[in-house]
Amino acid sequence: MNVQIFGTNKCFDTKKAQRYFKERGIKFQFVDLSQRSLSKGELNSVLANVGSLEDIINEKSKYYEKSFIKYLAGEEAKIEKILECGELLKTPIVRNGKLSTVGYCPDVWKSWE
Repeated sequence: MNVQIFGTNKCFDTKKAQRYFKERGIKFQFVDLSQRSLSKGELNSVLANVGSLEDIINEKSKYYEKSFIKYLAGEEAKIEKILECGELLKTPIVRNGKLSTVGYCPDVWKSWE
């Protein structure tokens, strides 16, 4: 299993996801979205599993209002804004190869084991 957890150190759900994998002895790579954003390939992989862009944008984020992302017309423009500022994403984003989830989803992760 090749697990990556994308989130921030301030996010409680991200901490819970890290604890979930630690308790099961599953190694993971943590990527702090305040330091580094998703790559375009990673974002496309997550979108393929999650569905729409609206499902991964965190409208409660303080960066949501600052970025003016809701005023952008095209999906490509929104993707570019997300790639610039990873803190616009709902967290945690957990990837296992081509599989991925957004949010705290232990039921889905259990099926990965």
